[in-house]
Amino acid sequence: MPTNNKTFRVSRRDVLSYASAGVLATAGISLFGSVAKADKKMTMDMISKVTGGREAKSGRITLELPQIAENGNTVPLTVEVESPMSDADYVKSVHIYAEDNPLPQVISFHFSPASGMAKASTRMRLAKTQNVIAVAEMSDGSVFQASTEVKVTIGGCGG
Repeated sequence: MPTNNKTFRVSRRDVLSYASAGVLATAGISLFGSVAKADKKMTMDMISKVTGGREAKSGRITLELPQIAENGNTVPLTVEVESPMSDADYVKSVHIYAEDNPLPQVISFHFSPASGMAKASTRMRLAKTQNVIAVAEMSDGSVFQASTEVKVTIGGCGG
């Protein structure tokens, strides 16, 4: 039986180029993978977990956002909840949601009577025109909710 003893020589340069091609292919697959997308139902489910099934009332929350955000990468937000902030009556927390962002829960602020007032400011990203929702949990177990629409001209979450 004849034997075919062919030897293939692979240089170190060839090995490195094959390895780098594999790394680039793997990175490319991860870059073009599907992006998680929230929807209104997902946002409402998250809010329902916070409220524990309690009916959210309107009022007491002032939500300051621009009506039109030129750039969704940095949208200013100020939220304030009317409360005496006493030991008997205070705001425990305020949760902010952006219902059409890939991840709708934006931030949660926690307060105590020592806070003096329930007011906080930050900046957030918005993927596109959507409602921003604030949910406030009070020390007596009541829940308040407010929302406002922000029109976004250039999305900040890859939109």
